[in-house]
Amino acid sequence: MSSEYDYDLVVIGSGPGGQKAAIAGAKLGKRVAIVDKADMVGGVCVNTGTIPSKTLREAVMYLTGMSQRELYGASYRVKEDITISDLLARTQHVIGHEVQVVRAQLHRNQVDLLTGTGSFTGPHSVAVEGAHRGEHRVISGEKIVIATGTRPARPSQVDFDEARVLDSDEVLQLDTIPSSLVVVGAGVIGIEYASMFAALGSRVTVVEQRERMLDFCDSEIVESLKFHLRDLAVTFRFGEKVVDVSVSEQGTVTTLASGKRIAAEAVMYSAGRQGCTESLNLEAAGLEADHRGRLSVDGSYRTSVEHIYAVGDVIGFPALAATSMDQGRLAAYHAFGETANELSGLQPIGIYTIPEISYCGATEAELTSSSVPYEVGLARYRELARGQIVGDAYGMLKLLVSTEDRKLLGVHLFGTGATDLVHIGQAVMACGGTVDYLVDTVFNYPTLSEAYKVAALDATNKIRALGRFGG
Repeated sequence: MSSEYDYDLVVIGSGPGGQKAAIAGAKLGKRVAIVDKADMVGGVCVNTGTIPSKTLREAVMYLTGMSQRELYGASYRVKEDITISDLLARTQHVIGHEVQVVRAQLHRNQVDLLTGTGSFTGPHSVAVEGAHRGEHRVISGEKIVIATGTRPARPSQVDFDEARVLDSDEVLQLDTIPSSLVVVGAGVIGIEYASMFAALGSRVTVVEQRERMLDFCDSEIVESLKFHLRDLAVTFRFGEKVVDVSVSEQGTVTTLASGKRIAAEAVMYSAGRQGCTESLNLEAAGLEADHRGRLSVDGSYRTSVEHIYAVGDVIGFPALAATSMDQGRLAAYHAFGETANELSGLQPIGIYTIPEISYCGATEAELTSSSVPYEVGLARYRELARGQIVGDAYGMLKLLVSTEDRKLLGVHLFGTGATDLVHIGQAVMACGGTVDYLVDTVFNYPTLSEAYKVAALDATNKIRALGRFGG
C-alpha cells in the first residue's frame, strides 16, 4: 500500500455505516481515520435518531404501564405524572453508554478519530475543521468512504421555532409533554412518535397527504395499527395537505387545504430526510449530490469517482441502521479487493410503533400482482399462553406460504417482540426452508415464538384442504 497518503482509508461520518467501514478497514490491516463532529460520535443513530427514539419508546412503555393494562386495567400506571425528564434520564444514560462503546471500538482497532467537520479539498484530501479557531488540518486518503447520513428535511415555508413547531430531532428536546400534538407526515418516524405521545396521553392528530400510511407494509397489519392508535385517541386525516401553521402564546393552529383547522400545543413535521452533503464541498472531489443531498453508487457502493465510496442513509433507501452497517463493511471490503458477498435481498424491516411492526420477504399485494399462488397462516397472540402472560391480546403473526413448493415467501408481525421474532422467519427463508420445518420444530413453551408453529399449522391445514378438493 502506497505511503504517499496519510491513511489508506478516510471515513467521513461515524454513524453505523462509517463506523463499520472504518473497523472493517482496520481489520484488513489498513491505516484508517474517521472524521466526525465532537458531539456526533456514533452519528444520528446514537445521538438524535434510532437509539434515543427507541429508548424513549421503552421508557414510555414502562412508565405508562402500557403493556400491563390488559392485566391490571386501563387505569394502571407505573408513575402517575410522567415528566419529560423521566423519559430523557433513560435516554441520556443509553446515549452516553453507546458513544463510549463506539469510541472504545475505534480505539481498540487503532482507528484515528479526528473531531471536526470534514470537507474535500481534492479527490484524495479532506480538511477537518475543529470547533475552535485554529483547529484545522488536511489529511489524505487513498480510499474514502462518505457516511455523512441525513437530517430531517425542513420545508422552507414552515417556521420551525424549537418550541411549538418542531422537526423529529427537536422532539427529543421538548421541555414538557404536549397535551395535544399534530404530526405532519405518516411515514415511519411520524407514526413512531405519534404512537409514543398517544401512549403518554397526548391527543394526537396525524395529517398525511397520501390516502394511506406505511404502504410498503402488509395492509392488514397497518389496519391493526390504525385501530390500535384510534383506541388511544389518535385522529387520522388522510388525503389532507397542510397550508398554514400559526403560532401564538396559547399554542398552534394548523390549517388544511380542505378548510379544517386543528388546534394543538405543538406540531411535529416529519417530511422525510435530507442528505448531509452540503458542507462536504463535493465539487472538489468531482462529485455531485441529487436534490435531496444524496449520492448515487453502484453495487459495490462506489460513487462516480473510482476511489470514493458512499454508504448508509446518504445513498437513500432503505436508510436503516441495520443495512447501513453491512454497507459500510462491504464498501471497505470492495475498496481493498477483499471478497465480499452481496447484501442479502432478505432484509427485515422493523417499525418501532406501539405496538411494533416487523416483516421480512414479500407482502400479499406483491405476490398477488406477480401472480404467485400462496396461502396464509395466521397466529394470534391471544391464543398463545405467553400472549396471555405478557398481556398482549392484539398481536399477530402472518406467514405467506407458496402452495407450489411450500416455501416461506414472507413473514409479517404485529405486537410485542415483533422486531426480534421476525428473524426466525428470516432465517428459515434465507436457508430455503419450508413451512414443514416450522410444523415439525419444537419451540419452547410458553413463548411468543410458538406463533410460528401455530401459523405454520394453519397454513398447512389450508393447503391440505385444497389438496382434498383436487386443487
